[in-house]
Amino acid sequence: MMGEAKKSHKKIILLMLAALLFLTGLSAILILTKRVHLNDLFIKAYPVRGVDVSHYQGDIDWRVIEAQNISFAFIKATEGSGYVDDCFAQNWEAVSETSIFSGAYHFFSFDSAPSTQASLYIETVGSLLGKLPPVVDVEYYGNKESNPPDKDSVTDALQEFLSLLEAHYHTKPIIYTTYSVYDRYIKGIFDDYPLWIRNVYYTPSLDVGINWTFWQYSDTGRLSGYTGDEPCIDLNVFRGSMKELEFFINKE
Repeated sequence: MMGEAKKSHKKIILLMLAALLFLTGLSAILILTKRVHLNDLFIKAYPVRGVDVSHYQGDIDWRVIEAQNISFAFIKATEGSGYVDDCFAQNWEAVSETSIFSGAYHFFSFDSAPSTQASLYIETVGSLLGKLPPVVDVEYYGNKESNPPDKDSVTDALQEFLSLLEAHYHTKPIIYTTYSVYDRYIKGIFDDYPLWIRNVYYTPSLDVGINWTFWQYSDTGRLSGYTGDEPCIDLNVFRGSMKELEFFINKE
């Protein structure tokens, strides 16, 4: 009888472990496929919300966006040394008619001179008086992730680009990046620049700590107010209060 009881007990334990493994695996799949959003829980600690947009969102009604608890927006302006986002001018003008704090971002090219990239951004965006600091989006594109550029070459070029914008706008630019790029090119080198980190699975506070200022927590957000072919919109939070966000506004 004792032997049968032990066998039954082991069977129950094995079944419980199997069920636990199944639920763990299922949860991981649901999170990785973005059917479950843990970040909806994490962002409750950060009430200052924002979006980032480009031509993919098409025509945007910024008053409708503003009415959905959106306090700031980063708008794509330029990329590399020769591309200007098709919707930048209309977005830049329209968002200024709302109370949304707005900024313009540049998609950094590993294949283009930092001086011409900076010139394109400055010529396109113009004054940032009353706006958020300039933003540089540093992430892999094409085959760069499987064939990453030399670290020293990238950091030298990025430092030149950042220095040119800082000299022109008299404020430190914000660096937007992904974890893989952050670990290879940003961490420990550009720590004195405000960090805007992408993590659509969990809060960056778990691994980046407090060394972030903005957090892109979703690339599958849905809001009213835009008509582009892309149904989703990137959602972000600011690690601070509205008063602290105002501190970032350019005064010149």
